Amino acid sequence: MKGSDVIIEGVSKSFGDFRALNNVSLEIHKGEFFSLLGPSGCGKTTLLRIIAGFESPDSGVVTIDGTDVLPLPPNQRQANTVFQNYALFPHLTVFENVAFSLRIQHVPKAEIAPKVNEYLRLVQLEGHAQKKPNQLSGGQKQRVAIARALINEPRVLLLDEPLSALDAKLRQHMLIELDQIHDKIGITFIYVTHDQQEALSVSDRIAVMNQGDVLQVGTPHEIYESPATDFAARFIGETNLFDGTVIKVEKLDQPLLPAMAPLAEEYMVELDVPSLGTIKVTTVDKVQAGQQVSFTVRPEKIVITKEKPSTKRADINLFQGMVDEPIYSGFQTKFYVKVMDKILIRVIKQHANYSDEGPDIVWKDSVYISWSANDGYIVGIKDPVEAKA
Repeated sequence: MKGSDVIIEGVSKSFGDFRALNNVSLEIHKGEFFSLLGPSGCGKTTLLRIIAGFESPDSGVVTIDGTDVLPLPPNQRQANTVFQNYALFPHLTVFENVAFSLRIQHVPKAEIAPKVNEYLRLVQLEGHAQKKPNQLSGGQKQRVAIARALINEPRVLLLDEPLSALDAKLRQHMLIELDQIHDKIGITFIYVTHDQQEALSVSDRIAVMNQGDVLQVGTPHEIYESPATDFAARFIGETNLFDGTVIKVEKLDQPLLPAMAPLAEEYMVELDVPSLGTIKVTTVDKVQAGQQVSFTVRPEKIVITKEKPSTKRADINLFQGMVDEPIYSGFQTKFYVKVMDKILIRVIKQHANYSDEGPDIVWKDSVYISWSANDGYIVGIKDPVEAKA
């Protein structure tokens, strides 16, 4: 691996009365594609700038391969940054933009051209070397910025929302190219984004941030399938989120989650959800009767049918409702189903076969929706003392 381990310990930062980071700690592994994901103002760019050396924390430590880099200027940190606005020199050609840092370092002239051409090939710009930035598309400008950041062979590449200025299709294309570049060079990428799909698509791991705190760190699968908080559940993709009260807890002798069985005991929990009724969910968190919790289930986990399912499984949640709004999107249909005349539940039905080219369930249809207790997740648990108060 050519990359470096980056360890952030207890980093806090304030700007006047605004607290941008609250005692943030993270371990980013060598060669990892690691994303900092969160809404605007959550602290992700501030953290990136602290790693880069453009901001100083109020407290905490940042190490790269065990070396405290906070006393070092940005050019001595073995970490280069790709900015959202490209930051190219408009009067220089693509070749000279990429070569700029090599000339500053007084690299011998004979070595500059081969190296610049190597990195232009890496970002597929070898035919654009003599163009000026104003002759390039947004995607091409971003490739120049990436080549310029990589040519110094940093051990960490910091990317501050590098694709946000591009249109949706180009952003998807550039995201794939960025992932391929990471695979080729193998250094550590730390990627800042507010786009959940970007982070889920390319990251080895993701840190979900909000209001200066790291709420959860995990793989894309862990973040999406097992959100740690109600914010993470809402922010990553679409979900149905309810508040409820624990009314019954039963330890499962035969866990429904085989992968979790060696790691933790699993429980079947019954929740009383206002205006909806009883919902069953499995969890490895210890909860008790009377606690207030938040519960989530993804729309694509829910099955929608006109006929009542015949299953007799005890772990199935089943409700009858009416289609309040169907939204057909070609590859899927999203249904807003009104249950108990009060609660709207989102359901997504994928169209995988030719026979599914159009929805057979339409507006005002009476339907059944169902999902396994295994497909829901408890994402917020209040202290039992608080719940009883």
